[in-house]
Amino acid sequence: MLEVRDLQVAYGAARALWGVSLEVRSGELLCVVGPNGAGKTTLINALAGILPSSSGRIVLDGQDLTALAPHRYCEAGIALVPEGRRLFTGMTVLENLELGSYLPRPRAQRRETLAQVMEMFPVIREKLASPAGELSGGQQQMVAIARALMARPRLLLLDEPSLGLSPLIVRDLFAAIRRINAAGMSVLLVEQNVAMAMQISQRAYVLEEGRVVSEGVPQDLLARPEIVRAYLGL
Repeated sequence: MLEVRDLQVAYGAARALWGVSLEVRSGELLCVVGPNGAGKTTLINALAGILPSSSGRIVLDGQDLTALAPHRYCEAGIALVPEGRRLFTGMTVLENLELGSYLPRPRAQRRETLAQVMEMFPVIREKLASPAGELSGGQQQMVAIARALMARPRLLLLDEPSLGLSPLIVRDLFAAIRRINAAGMSVLLVEQNVAMAMQISQRAYVLEEGRVVSEGVPQDLLARPEIVRAYLGL
């Protein structure tokens, strides 16, 4: 589904990603983990078109996205839930959700999609008329994910969804991510909570200093003490 080959991203003269290659298969839940500063957020922002790549290719279902304008990535089928949620806190929950379905095709199916995300996140239904800034952190994260789903993407990118949330809320949030994937959505998850990310993912990549240092099935990676000690913080 998504093929990334030799992706390089730099901030001026400072290289952040060094030839990263990875693959997300159709219907897969894939996680990218690693220590702070490994380049995880840089990677996911490049895959969403927010950061330009200096070289390499990003291909989604045969379509090369590398040279597209940033707003065309969503049109191609990629939706990002950014780190920190980035909601419009003065707008209502419903208005935030409607912004997710701004493009013509999602807008035509807005009512159907809204019903689906309400079923996925029942707590949002009671908060539609509330300003997004009045919600708890966990509720805001659910709205951020629901907003991305309103775009009806083929690939959902999640950047640190558990950041700042209590363990109980994190458990519920990851259960929702698993349900989204079980419904057929391809998901790429970047996450500091390695244990939870590994628990729900089918495959994992370990990133360190802008390079992929290991990849495989989570159980196999967690069985390698050198990987656990050096990169996973467990």
